Formats: sequence, C-alpha cells, structure tokens
Amino acid sequence: MVVAVSNIARVLVDSPLPQLDRLLDYRIPEGMAGVVPGVRVSVPLRAASRIAEGFVVELSSQQDFPGPLSDIVALVSPVPVLQPEVWALARAVADRAAGSASDVLRLAIPPRQVRVEKSWLARGEQEARESFDPPVMEGYSPGVVEAALGAGERFVLGVEPGVTQLESGEADGSWVGRWALTLARAAARTVAAGASAILVVPDYRDQEQLEAALGTLLPGEAVVRLDARQSNPDRYRGLLRALGPAPVVLLGTRSVVYAPASRLGLIAVWNDGDPLLGEPLSPYVHARDAALVRQEQQGGALVFASHTRTTEVERLVEVGYLHEIGMARPRHPRVIPTANIAAQDRLAAQARIPSIAWREATAGSKTGPVLVQVARPGYSPGLRCVDCGEPARCRICGGPLHQKRAGGIPTCAWCGAPEASWRCQNCQSTRLRPAGVGAGRTAEELGKAFPGVRIIVADGERSIQSVDARPAIVVATRGAEPIAAGGYRAVLLLDGDRMVARESLRVGEDCLRWWSDAAALAADDAPVVLVGVGGALASALVTGTQAGYARHELVDRRALHFPPAVRVATLLGAPDAVAAALSALPPGADPLGTTEADGRARAIVRFDYAHGPAVAEAVRSEIIRQATKRRKAVPGAPPRRGRQQLPLRAHFDDPEPFSE
Repeated sequence: MVVAVSNIARVLVDSPLPQLDRLLDYRIPEGMAGVVPGVRVSVPLRAASRIAEGFVVELSSQQDFPGPLSDIVALVSPVPVLQPEVWALARAVADRAAGSASDVLRLAIPPRQVRVEKSWLARGEQEARESFDPPVMEGYSPGVVEAALGAGERFVLGVEPGVTQLESGEADGSWVGRWALTLARAAARTVAAGASAILVVPDYRDQEQLEAALGTLLPGEAVVRLDARQSNPDRYRGLLRALGPAPVVLLGTRSVVYAPASRLGLIAVWNDGDPLLGEPLSPYVHARDAALVRQEQQGGALVFASHTRTTEVERLVEVGYLHEIGMARPRHPRVIPTANIAAQDRLAAQARIPSIAWREATAGSKTGPVLVQVARPGYSPGLRCVDCGEPARCRICGGPLHQKRAGGIPTCAWCGAPEASWRCQNCQSTRLRPAGVGAGRTAEELGKAFPGVRIIVADGERSIQSVDARPAIVVATRGAEPIAAGGYRAVLLLDGDRMVARESLRVGEDCLRWWSDAAALAADDAPVVLVGVGGALASALVTGTQAGYARHELVDRRALHFPPAVRVATLLGAPDAVAAALSALPPGADPLGTTEADGRARAIVRFDYAHGPAVAEAVRSEIIRQATKRRKAVPGAPPRRGRQQLPLRAHFDDPEPFSE
C-alpha cells in the first residue's frame, strides 16, 4: 500500500552490505532545510542502533515502505556533490557488473573536506570565462575531426608517433608526446563550444604530459585535475570546481570518468589497453566500459586513442559502434627487427645487444639520448641456487627472491621480507646466482659497453619523467620511459622474448603496446631496433599495422569463444555459495568449471553480450541472498565482530579470466 506523505527523501546509504544497495525512504523533519537531491545526510540504520551517512538521490511525496519512516538525523553538507548524471552512471555500471552503486560512488566522490567546502561556498558561483578561438586539429583531413566532435560521434582516433615541443603557456619549452597535444586540442574545442570534456589516462606520466599541453591552449582555471595521487583536500576542491557553471576539462586517471559534468561534450580515453585503467576495487569496472556507458547516457563525443588497438575496441569497430579517423598522412617509426642476428662484440653480447642494435646505439649516443627498454626492474629479477639450480623462495610466503642492486640482500618480490641467511631447501646450499637480468644489471653492462656515456635508469624505484638532449643511455622498464628532448636518437627494445613468453591471454596485445609506446618516443626517422622477436608481432610493429593484429587476434578469440568475443564473469567465494550462484544462472550462461583451493572456490562463466543483463541480475540476486543469509544469527555461535568477508564475489569482464 502506497501512502501519500510529504517530505520523503530516498537515500542511498554508504554501506558495503549488498542488501543495502537500494534507495531507502526517510522522512525529512520539519524545520530541516537544504535537503535536496545530491546532498550528504546522516540517517539511522537497524532500528536507529547506529548512524550511517548517505546521499539523497530523489525527493518524493509518497513513500514506498508501508511502515513508519525514520527521520533524517542531520544534513551533513548542503553541497549536492552527487549529481544526477553521476548517479545514473554509478547505477548503470554497478548493475552491469553485479556490483553496488555505493562502491562506485566511493571512487567518484572523495571524502568531504569542511574547510575546502566552506571556502568554495563563500566564493559562490564563478562567472563564465571569455570565449576563445578553438584550435585546429592538425594532421587530419580538414574538418573531419572537428565535425565528428561537434556531432558527438564515437570514433577511434589515429595519433602520430613522436614528441613535440610546446610553444606557449606555463609549459613553454616542454616536450610531450604528439598524442597529448592532439587530445588537448580536441578538449579545447569542446570547451570553446560551451561543454565540458573528460580526459582519462592510465597514470601520472600521461596526465602530466596532457596537462602541460592543455596549459598552452586553455587558462589554468579551465583544467581540473582529479586523481588518486592528490590529497583529499585537493581532490575535493577539484570536485567542487567541476560543479561550477563554466565548462572545464576534467583530467585524471581511471576514476575521473565518474566526475560530474552535466553538459558533457567529450570523453577521451588514452591507451585503453593499459591495465592501470582496470579498476582493482569492486565492482571492477574498466574505465573504457564506464566511458561507453556514460556516453550512451549523456551523449557527446567518445574518443579512443592509442598507438595500438585493443581487441575490445576492434570489436566495437567491427560491429559499427565506433568508426575510425586516421591521420591524413600516416607516419610510422622506422623499426628494424633483429630476431636472428647475434652480437659480434663481446661487451655488446654481454649486454644482449645484437650487432645492428650496437651500431645504431653507438651512432645515436654520439648526438643525443638512446632509449633501452627492458622487461624487469631491479638488478636480478630472480635468484637460483648455485649448486642445484632450484629457484630461491621466501621462507615466509614462498614468493620468489630477487636483488634490487648488485651485492644487495635478497628480498621477496611478494612480501618484501629480506633473506640475509637464505638456505636452499633442496640441497642446503647458501650460494645464490642471478636468474634473469633487470634494469640495474643491464645499466651496469651497458656502462661497460659504452664507456664515457651517461647511464640513466628509469624504473619503478627511480621515477624520471624527462631527460635532456645530451648524449646518454636511458635504461627504462616498460611503461617508465621518460620523454627525451627532441626524441630519442635510437630506441632498443630488449627482452622481447621474455615479454612474449609470459602466460597471458593478452600477451600479444600487451607486448605490441609496450613496444609501440616506446617507439613513439623516438625522434623522426630515428631507428627502433626490436631484439629477439619475429613473426606476426614484429611484422605489425614494422609495418605499423597494429590494428590488423588486433583484427586477427579477435578472429582467433571468436573461434575459441574467448573475450572480448564473449563476456565472462569470475565467481569467487565459499564452495556452496559459488555452487548456488551457478545453479541460479539463466539460460545462455555457459559455466566453464569450478576449481577449489584453501576452502575457496572459483568458477568462470561465459555468456554473450545480449545475455549480460540477465546474468548480472541473477548473480547480484545470489550475492544479496548469500550476504543476508550470513548475517542471520546461528544459535550457540559466538557473536560476529568486525567486518566479515562476503561469501560470494563476482568479477565481470576480468581481463585475465583464465589465470590464477
């Protein structure tokens, strides 16, 4: 029975419990002003035994709950930080992934900062900025990209490899990838048209390049950073700036896709194949999928740009959901494959450099920096027993031991525990030898091969974002390559055989992305030497046909019914909970079997895209049922204390569904 009542607020409570992932009705007490959709409020839970915070999603004059309603306890903040477009997106992506909307909102809305909020309220709404002439999208056929942006189309944008020097703004003289200037121009055109743009990048390196490029086209107040590296006050300040009336460019890592923007003109995702764009927290929604859902809801242009192409984007191109816009005159790096060429110089052979790579590196290092990409950081990424050859393992967790520097104490790559007194469990030997070569050891060997040349190491421990134009050998792990002024005079891609040997469904895509991104840092016409790799991957890199490789890869995935040709969901939890979830699946779901270890079960479910909503709804219902069942008290059992692990979890669209 629905009873007509005034002053009813429907609230989403901020709670990890899946059974509370719904709107609850509360009465707005008389005299409480400022309760509008989007504000934070505190409300009672479980017969008022505790107080929780939540967001007011909507107001109503009728209550859905047939019984008496509890009152809202307090208005926490008068600022409507939960905008309607953000709520709609959070609800949609959570339903698609069988997750909770409150988990998504934790990613979208940072914790409240009272001082920042008071300062923002005191300033009031800012006036609109002066108009400016939109920049031209250089490198493309005249008007093609501009028309696609204006019409709100969805497309894959080809970008030119190489680096460019910025000529105006605070970053005058800085060098960035040409891709950054291209996306900055697209965002500036969107702001000039009176709409906001969201630019999503994998990490802070890409973000700082893009921010520098935006600084040459837009005033500083038109660019809003939102990322996890910021302090909570800075993140909250950025969120409040995004709520203003003036159009802005919202720039950040994966969570920026949830930033508020009522008038959205562009969502651009750079390098969607980077695993950093995959959300590691529940409900594990990839930034690419969130961008697709948001564009479908709000409209505006949707752009995917990268030096390669993922199979996910290729599938969307083939079904006609995305179309392609390429450069007017495509240019590709000059790649030299050296799969079967050995080194003749002793020091070059020790550094794993074939003869042609040695010659190119020697010539390049005389005029500027040379990039050497390696697979792993540290000195020795693995250690083995000298006497029996067994891999050295940590005594605490069983993880592999490695050395971060020459002569350093072996430490565990998993838990970080030192092993100063290691002893082999197989033969009781205490002697270790390196297994594999990391960035530190490679730099040491290159220092011998190139005497008198600067050696710079850039990896996870030594973060270097740029190098000058002086001669140097820059040894960098994949993804940590700094920008060189004027571009690298030569690029050497080492350890390709080790990268390809990794067991992964996406190993080919990942390797092609790592190599293409590194090759794009080379100066125009500088040589890029691919060491130890041949076949389709080398051909795609040499000919610049990365999209063709993704096309052929998708054909193979379709034949095997592997993602992204189909969707998959991984179910994790107690064996009985996983079994119950499998039995509740609708027709069209294809379970691939269950494995058990340490009292936990893991099952993979495969299904077509058309069956996705039904599968997600069934799994979500079972998660709620299991969570509700768990909370019922068992006679004679001790009381539960602390936060309990859910008996069932689901990970939809797992990028590595067939790995442990």
